[in-house]
Amino acid sequence: MNPIRLAIVRQKYRPDGGAERFISRALEALKEQNLSLNVITREWQGEQNPDWNIFQCNPSKWGRISRERGFAKAARAIWQQEKFDLVQSHERIPGCDIYRAGDGVHRRWLLQRARILPVWRQKLLFNDRYHRYVMNAEKEMYSAPELKAVICNSEMIKQEIIEDFGVPESKIAVIYNAIDSQRFIPGNEQIRLQIRNQLGIRPDASCLIYVGSGFERKGLESAIRAVSKTSRYLFVIGKDKAEKHYKNLANQLGCHDRIHFLGVQNNVLPYYQAADGLILPTLYDPFPNVILEAMACGLPIITSNSCGGSEFIEQGKNGFICDALDINALTIAINELPEQAIDSHMGELARKRVINQNAGLLSQQLVELYQRLMSI
Repeated sequence: MNPIRLAIVRQKYRPDGGAERFISRALEALKEQNLSLNVITREWQGEQNPDWNIFQCNPSKWGRISRERGFAKAARAIWQQEKFDLVQSHERIPGCDIYRAGDGVHRRWLLQRARILPVWRQKLLFNDRYHRYVMNAEKEMYSAPELKAVICNSEMIKQEIIEDFGVPESKIAVIYNAIDSQRFIPGNEQIRLQIRNQLGIRPDASCLIYVGSGFERKGLESAIRAVSKTSRYLFVIGKDKAEKHYKNLANQLGCHDRIHFLGVQNNVLPYYQAADGLILPTLYDPFPNVILEAMACGLPIITSNSCGGSEFIEQGKNGFICDALDINALTIAINELPEQAIDSHMGELARKRVINQNAGLLSQQLVELYQRLMSI
């Protein structure tokens, strides 16, 4: 039997990106299956797996709309020429067989972002040419006759797609991301003390961790405001061009000595293992990988009800779900967390909840989907 020729489309492959980690884990999980794996991308950073066929296309661009439109046209030309059996796009490109909605629904993100903007900027946001282009591309893609299936990484996104685009529920598969729970494991007192010594934090301090680049969307301001009202410390892992603004905010709130900006880390694991909880009051996030990673490390979670990852949280048992902008609720949640995650009941329940979200399950669900689509 000839292998299924699967093409995965992602404009920019960056090893630390959430969607890219899904792709790498999915491809790794699928390598033992009867599949020929192909990737269509503008730019591939990091190592290339010799078992994958990489098709790079980097058309000229003169701005964001030109970049999106140019890549969509070039990628579509490649998959039409190669005649792949299935094309799974992680970009909003009409004509693909499968779309993975890893970025959620663009209009829903704009609605959440509008909550933190003055009225005059809200109007500009929805009239912005780029945002209108993305929303139109989404609409065209979901209505394209070629679309056979949509992969969502949360029930939240599934419901948004049904409500906004009228996609039949039968076309949508919810497949959660995978986590390597053999690598992401709870820490110990040695790691805890090592990181605290490294950062000049007292040994008995209780520390939360925030992981994510794009501080506005991921809710860093809310996290800092809530932490400022407690005695906890915060590790900030990630980058943002407006980092100075958040440092100034910590200064204004009088908690700058407890907020540690650590930048992008190639290996976040020691920081998870040294922390006592994850706080991610994101304005909008389909399902960030960091929630799985932190839970696998035995950390209770505080996140928002506009985050698909909240589907893994049992309120008050392995974490808390709050509105992203409700500082009072976030503060209460922080104070309800155990002072130390190691050996805590909440931490144990967090790890137990994600322990089966492994690469084998991801592979099984994807292969079943591909086989079903090939039989149509």
